Amino acid sequence: MALKQIDHGTPEYLQMIKLREEILRRPLGLQFDPAELANEKGDILLGAFDEDKLLACCLLTKVDARTVKLRQMAVQNNLQGKGIGASIMNFAEIIARDKGYKNMTMHARNTAIGFYEKFGFRVFGEEFTEVNLPHHAMEKKIG
Repeated sequence: MALKQIDHGTPEYLQMIKLREEILRRPLGLQFDPAELANEKGDILLGAFDEDKLLACCLLTKVDARTVKLRQMAVQNNLQGKGIGASIMNFAEIIARDKGYKNMTMHARNTAIGFYEKFGFRVFGEEFTEVNLPHHAMEKKIG
């Protein structure tokens, strides 16, 4: 498995959109807005690949000079629980730290909180609804 940064607009990025739609959006009856995807040009796009096939992905969005937000974490359904999510989480943290970020935040679906806690993230604030699901904000010091 290869972990790498993906460039916006490339065939790898199109695979990333497809995986995120399949795992994160379609089950909720949602679709991506073209403007939303255009805004990802400034994000750090990360993927886990088996040869040319995308297995998992996530995005890192700059919040400020010290903080980056992990977003749109997705692993192919048939590969969940096999360590691929853990690999991309560790890769995302290394990339963020290498780019000088000191903090990582996210909005985690309540069903995924336990997964992120394994990597040292902690919940803060009250529960809120995002994409029609209960979420909590989470954070971790990485620098």
